[in-house]
Amino acid sequence: MSMKSSALKHIRTVFSALVLLLFAFLFIDFRGILGEKTFGPILYLQFAPSLLKFVVAGVATATGFIVVIILTLLTGRTYCSFICPLGILQDGISRAGGLFKRRFRRYGYKKPYTVLRYFILVLTAGILLLGGVYVLTILDPYSTFGRFMTYFAKPAVLFVNNLLAALLGKFDIYTLYRVDIKPYELAAYFIPTAFLLLIGFLAFRYGRLYCNTVCPVGTFLGLLSKFSLFRIRFDEDKCTRCGRCAMACKSSCIDFLNKHVDVSRCVSCFNCIDSCKDDAMSYGPVRLKRKTGKESDTDATRRSFITGSLVLLAGGTQLVRAQNTTVPSPTKDSTVKEDRLYPVSPPGSIGIASFTSRCTACNLCVTACPTNVIQPSVSEYGFAGIMQPRMDFHTGFCNYECNRCTDVCPTGAIMPLMIEAKKLTQLGKAVFIKDNCIVNTEKTACGACSEHCPTKACHMVPFEGNLLIPEVKDDICIGCGACEYACPTKPYKAIFVDGNPIHEAALMPETKELESLPSDFPF
Repeated sequence: MSMKSSALKHIRTVFSALVLLLFAFLFIDFRGILGEKTFGPILYLQFAPSLLKFVVAGVATATGFIVVIILTLLTGRTYCSFICPLGILQDGISRAGGLFKRRFRRYGYKKPYTVLRYFILVLTAGILLLGGVYVLTILDPYSTFGRFMTYFAKPAVLFVNNLLAALLGKFDIYTLYRVDIKPYELAAYFIPTAFLLLIGFLAFRYGRLYCNTVCPVGTFLGLLSKFSLFRIRFDEDKCTRCGRCAMACKSSCIDFLNKHVDVSRCVSCFNCIDSCKDDAMSYGPVRLKRKTGKESDTDATRRSFITGSLVLLAGGTQLVRAQNTTVPSPTKDSTVKEDRLYPVSPPGSIGIASFTSRCTACNLCVTACPTNVIQPSVSEYGFAGIMQPRMDFHTGFCNYECNRCTDVCPTGAIMPLMIEAKKLTQLGKAVFIKDNCIVNTEKTACGACSEHCPTKACHMVPFEGNLLIPEVKDDICIGCGACEYACPTKPYKAIFVDGNPIHEAALMPETKELESLPSDFPF
């Protein structure tokens, strides 16, 4: 039994909002409305305070951390989304970032900072076992939230209260009374301010990155959640790899191309279920996944997918200035034939076998392609694949900002693919043929391939004297064919794209923000 209703997200949103308001009121209640007897029940499920109280005092009523552990083993990291006030506050900041600028709400899959987060967890646990609690106190999410409320929120509330009290006093209304605001020593604001800026920035831009990188409680519960009974899962028969779930995942833990959820980082916010238009995401009991020979052949575990940031992906490509902005004309014909092992199937087609088994060669994608890179095949797919579209990079290139073909296919041979997901879908890998390159054969500066590479997978490195020659980084190459199309050598290119039998996930290039690739090259 699994749950697919988007109501799960709304239930979580309402519940967590009430929890956040309750904890905020707990700290700013300067009139003592709640009363001291209510503090215990409210704080019972806060993990670190409960754990410390149990370890230090051995109080039987301080067993909330055990309840949280059991809850995590049953439901995953629901504590982080439903109960932790700092986690909920980050969700609010992240949502504010999305309202401010929509791209901040697009997260996307990112590789976990495994070494860093487990180092912090081990350091915190080690110091705690030695009797020190300072590291845990600094990093405990509940304590951090409490400092925010105490140092910043409560003075702000008191300031507003005093203003209203003065205003109402002029009308002889004394429902509110003035309360003195007593600031703390200046040095005491250093840590709360630093953490407010750090957490605020990370939440605004990257969702739950702080929870999954710095917070030791989150990392510990993440370890437990690997054994949880209930978790987010894919319905592989319904999933079209459109990428919407990854865009909505504030924990950046969904690798949609491999249909995998990193449960150690998933906080069970149910955003993915709400965003999925195909009912392919659900929340339910874990079930063992049977490995197939196909999965083994593709070695899916070796393919890492970085998104945020998919939701964080900001704009397309920046043209790299190579050795010369003018593309030279070769004086000699190239001699080494392009040894292409596989053709390149269009983005959104998942892979050659999937594409050819569904494509009826209606050629709607061919007519829709603005760069004419999609061409009918002759023999590339074999006899049975005649006229089925392929990517011909001698004719054109796949525009980095375009996903038009993924929207027009009537048979599902090309699945809908969001532009952010398309930018990290690797259709193939660029292969450099040094013996064809005019930098090597004619000792002439070129760099056309590097200049037009949208991800900088193709870049120039020192060669001879002042000459530079291309080099390719496979992990960030998306197989768009811009390098092959731009290469001036004839009849064979000095660089070409060899297709992936099954599309893989490229890494996000570690470069500054890129500009959009023009629809036509300047030559």
